[in-house]
Amino acid sequence: MKGIVLENGRYSINHDWERRLSDECGLSIRNCSRFGCTIGKAMAAIRRHSAQPGEGEDAVLELGGNDCDYDWAAISADPEGEHRCNTPPEEFRSRYREAIELLRRSGRRIVMLTLPPIHSERYLRFLCRNGLSYDNILRWLGDVEHISRWQAHYNELVKEIAREADAELIDIRAAFPKEPEALAPLLCDDGIHPSRSGQKLIYQTLRARLAAN
Repeated sequence: MKGIVLENGRYSINHDWERRLSDECGLSIRNCSRFGCTIGKAMAAIRRHSAQPGEGEDAVLELGGNDCDYDWAAISADPEGEHRCNTPPEEFRSRYREAIELLRRSGRRIVMLTLPPIHSERYLRFLCRNGLSYDNILRWLGDVEHISRWQAHYNELVKEIAREADAELIDIRAAFPKEPEALAPLLCDDGIHPSRSGQKLIYQTLRARLAAN
Protein backbone atom coordinates (compact mmCIF):
# COMPACT_ATOMS: atom_id res chain seq x y z
CA MET A 1 0.00 0.00 0.00
CA LYS A 2 2.94 2.33 0.55
CA GLY A 3 4.01 1.80 -3.06
CA ILE A 4 7.57 0.73 -2.18
CA VAL A 5 9.66 -0.36 -5.17
CA LEU A 6 13.28 -1.50 -5.32
CA GLU A 7 15.00 -0.34 -8.50
CA ASN A 8 18.74 -0.21 -9.23
CA GLY A 9 19.47 -1.18 -5.64
CA ARG A 10 17.47 1.68 -4.11
CA TYR A 11 14.03 1.83 -2.51
CA SER A 12 11.63 4.54 -3.59
CA ILE A 13 7.87 5.14 -3.47
CA ASN A 14 5.61 4.82 -6.50
CA HIS A 15 2.26 6.62 -6.12
CA ASP A 16 0.95 5.81 -9.61
CA TRP A 17 -1.75 3.37 -8.44
CA GLU A 18 -2.94 5.83 -5.80
CA ARG A 19 -3.10 8.78 -8.21
CA ARG A 20 -4.95 6.77 -10.85
CA LEU A 21 -7.57 5.50 -8.42
CA SER A 22 -8.04 8.99 -7.06
CA ASP A 23 -8.36 10.62 -10.49
CA GLU A 24 -10.47 7.95 -12.19
CA CYS A 25 -12.84 7.21 -9.32
CA GLY A 26 -13.11 10.62 -7.69
CA LEU A 27 -11.63 9.37 -4.43
CA SER A 28 -9.87 11.27 -1.69
CA ILE A 29 -7.09 8.98 -0.49
CA ARG A 30 -5.03 9.51 2.65
CA ASN A 31 -2.24 6.95 2.65
CA CYS A 32 -1.10 6.25 6.21
CA SER A 33 0.95 3.14 5.42
CA ARG A 34 4.54 2.78 6.60
CA PHE A 35 7.56 0.88 5.33
CA GLY A 36 8.10 -2.24 7.45
CA CYS A 37 4.91 -1.73 9.46
CA THR A 38 3.60 -4.53 11.67
CA ILE A 39 0.18 -4.62 13.32
CA GLY A 40 1.86 -3.60 16.59
CA LYS A 41 3.46 -0.53 15.02
CA ALA A 42 0.23 0.33 13.21
CA MET A 43 -1.91 0.36 16.36
CA ALA A 44 -0.73 3.81 17.48
CA ALA A 45 -1.89 5.36 14.19
CA ILE A 46 -5.10 3.32 14.22
CA ARG A 47 -5.95 4.54 17.73
CA ARG A 48 -5.17 8.12 16.72
CA HIS A 49 -7.39 7.98 13.62
CA SER A 50 -10.13 6.13 15.48
CA ALA A 51 -10.35 8.99 17.97
CA GLN A 52 -11.72 11.16 15.13
CA PRO A 53 -15.18 10.58 13.59
CA GLY A 54 -14.97 8.74 10.26
CA GLU A 55 -18.53 8.48 8.95
CA GLY A 56 -18.49 7.90 5.20
CA GLU A 57 -14.85 6.82 5.14
CA ASP A 58 -13.35 3.45 4.28
CA ALA A 59 -10.40 2.22 6.32
CA VAL A 60 -8.33 0.04 3.99
CA LEU A 61 -6.03 -2.35 5.84
CA GLU A 62 -3.16 -4.41 4.46
CA LEU A 63 -1.26 -6.06 7.29
CA GLY A 64 0.60 -9.31 7.85
CA GLY A 65 3.56 -9.20 5.47
CA ASN A 66 5.92 -7.75 8.06
CA ASP A 67 4.27 -9.54 10.96
CA CYS A 68 5.26 -12.95 9.61
CA ASP A 69 8.87 -11.89 9.04
CA TYR A 70 11.78 -12.96 11.24
CA ASP A 71 15.02 -11.59 12.66
CA TRP A 72 17.11 -13.21 9.95
CA ALA A 73 20.42 -12.00 11.40
CA ALA A 74 19.62 -13.88 14.63
CA ILE A 75 18.72 -16.99 12.66
CA SER A 76 21.90 -16.71 10.60
CA ALA A 77 23.95 -16.53 13.81
CA ASP A 78 22.08 -19.34 15.60
CA PRO A 79 20.38 -21.73 13.16
CA GLU A 80 19.81 -24.33 15.88
CA GLY A 81 17.95 -21.92 18.16
CA GLU A 82 14.25 -21.16 18.55
CA HIS A 83 13.07 -18.00 16.82
CA ARG A 84 9.70 -16.24 16.79
CA CYS A 85 8.37 -14.10 13.99
CA ASN A 86 7.62 -10.41 14.55
CA THR A 87 3.98 -11.07 15.49
CA PRO A 88 2.99 -14.67 16.29
CA PRO A 89 -0.32 -15.80 14.73
CA GLU A 90 -2.60 -15.52 17.77
CA GLU A 91 -1.24 -12.09 18.66
CA PHE A 92 -1.68 -11.02 15.04
CA ARG A 93 -5.27 -12.23 15.04
CA SER A 94 -6.21 -10.51 18.31
CA ARG A 95 -4.57 -7.20 17.42
CA TYR A 96 -6.12 -7.16 13.95
CA ARG A 97 -9.56 -7.70 15.51
CA GLU A 98 -8.86 -4.84 17.94
CA ALA A 99 -7.91 -2.56 15.03
CA ILE A 100 -11.13 -3.41 13.18
CA GLU A 101 -13.26 -2.76 16.25
CA LEU A 102 -11.62 0.61 16.94
CA LEU A 103 -12.07 1.79 13.36
CA ARG A 104 -15.66 0.59 13.22
CA ARG A 105 -16.56 2.45 16.40
CA SER A 106 -15.37 5.63 14.70
CA GLY A 107 -17.91 5.06 11.91
CA ARG A 108 -15.51 3.80 9.26
CA ARG A 109 -16.24 0.88 6.97
CA ILE A 110 -13.51 -1.77 6.96
CA VAL A 111 -11.90 -2.99 3.75
CA MET A 112 -9.14 -5.58 4.09
CA LEU A 113 -6.60 -6.61 1.47
CA THR A 114 -4.92 -9.97 1.16
CA LEU A 115 -1.12 -10.11 0.87
CA PRO A 116 0.75 -10.08 -2.44
CA PRO A 117 2.70 -13.34 -2.87
CA ILE A 118 6.46 -13.51 -2.43
CA HIS A 119 9.33 -15.24 -4.22
CA SER A 120 11.15 -17.27 -1.56
CA GLU A 121 14.45 -17.93 -3.32
CA ARG A 122 14.82 -14.35 -4.48
CA TYR A 123 14.00 -13.07 -1.00
CA LEU A 124 16.52 -15.32 0.73
CA ARG A 125 19.25 -14.36 -1.74
CA PHE A 126 18.46 -10.70 -1.12
CA LEU A 127 18.58 -11.18 2.67
CA CYS A 128 22.03 -12.74 2.43
CA ARG A 129 23.56 -10.19 0.06
CA ASN A 130 25.48 -8.41 2.86
CA GLY A 131 26.92 -11.33 4.78
CA LEU A 132 24.12 -13.35 6.38
CA SER A 133 24.65 -17.08 6.00
CA TYR A 134 22.41 -18.55 3.30
CA ASP A 135 23.24 -22.09 4.45
CA ASN A 136 22.49 -21.37 8.12
CA ILE A 137 19.14 -19.76 7.36
CA LEU A 138 18.26 -22.56 4.98
CA ARG A 139 19.14 -25.12 7.65
CA TRP A 140 16.76 -23.43 10.08
CA LEU A 141 14.01 -23.18 7.45
CA GLY A 142 14.30 -26.78 6.27
CA ASP A 143 13.58 -25.71 2.69
CA VAL A 144 13.48 -22.31 1.04
CA GLU A 145 9.77 -22.49 0.19
CA HIS A 146 8.98 -22.50 3.91
CA ILE A 147 9.23 -18.69 3.61
CA SER A 148 6.36 -18.43 1.14
CA ARG A 149 4.29 -21.09 2.92
CA TRP A 150 4.58 -19.19 6.21
CA GLN A 151 3.61 -15.93 4.51
CA ALA A 152 0.69 -17.72 2.85
CA HIS A 153 -0.43 -18.86 6.31
CA TYR A 154 -0.72 -15.21 7.36
CA ASN A 155 -2.66 -14.52 4.19
CA GLU A 156 -5.13 -17.21 5.26
CA LEU A 157 -5.33 -15.60 8.70
CA VAL A 158 -6.26 -12.31 7.03
CA LYS A 159 -9.08 -14.02 5.14
CA GLU A 160 -10.31 -15.74 8.31
CA ILE A 161 -10.29 -12.46 10.24
CA ALA A 162 -12.24 -10.77 7.44
CA ARG A 163 -14.89 -13.52 7.52
CA GLU A 164 -15.18 -13.46 11.30
CA ALA A 165 -15.41 -9.66 11.38
CA ASP A 166 -17.79 -9.50 8.40
CA ALA A 167 -15.39 -7.07 6.71
CA GLU A 168 -15.12 -6.51 2.99
CA LEU A 169 -12.11 -8.36 1.57
CA ILE A 170 -10.35 -7.57 -1.70
CA ASP A 171 -8.20 -10.50 -2.76
CA ILE A 172 -5.29 -8.83 -4.53
CA ARG A 173 -3.22 -12.01 -4.12
CA ALA A 174 -5.53 -13.95 -6.45
CA ALA A 175 -4.55 -11.65 -9.34
CA PHE A 176 -0.91 -12.79 -9.19
CA PRO A 177 0.27 -16.01 -10.90
CA LYS A 178 1.27 -18.89 -8.65
CA GLU A 179 4.22 -20.14 -10.72
CA PRO A 180 7.55 -18.60 -9.57
CA GLU A 181 8.67 -17.96 -13.16
CA ALA A 182 5.52 -16.01 -14.00
CA LEU A 183 5.51 -14.27 -10.63
CA ALA A 184 9.12 -13.05 -10.82
CA PRO A 185 8.57 -10.02 -13.15
CA LEU A 186 5.78 -8.77 -10.88
CA LEU A 187 8.09 -8.54 -7.85
CA CYS A 188 11.16 -6.43 -7.14
CA ASP A 189 14.63 -7.89 -6.72
CA ASP A 190 14.00 -8.33 -2.99
CA GLY A 191 11.32 -10.91 -3.78
CA ILE A 192 8.65 -9.29 -1.62
CA HIS A 193 7.66 -5.83 -2.85
CA PRO A 194 5.54 -5.69 -6.02
CA SER A 195 7.36 -4.16 -8.98
CA ARG A 196 5.75 -1.39 -11.02
CA SER A 197 4.12 -4.15 -13.08
CA GLY A 198 2.91 -5.82 -9.88
CA GLN A 199 1.54 -2.54 -8.57
CA LYS A 200 -0.28 -2.03 -11.86
CA LEU A 201 -1.90 -5.44 -11.33
CA ILE A 202 -2.98 -4.40 -7.84
CA TYR A 203 -4.38 -1.14 -9.22
CA GLN A 204 -6.37 -3.08 -11.84
CA THR A 205 -7.77 -5.36 -9.12
CA LEU A 206 -8.83 -2.45 -6.95
CA ARG A 207 -10.25 -0.57 -9.94
CA ALA A 208 -12.33 -3.57 -11.00
CA ARG A 209 -13.70 -3.96 -7.47
CA LEU A 210 -14.65 -0.28 -7.32
CA ALA A 211 -16.36 -0.54 -10.70
CA ALA A 212 -18.32 -3.59 -9.52
CA ASN A 213 -19.47 -1.68 -6.45
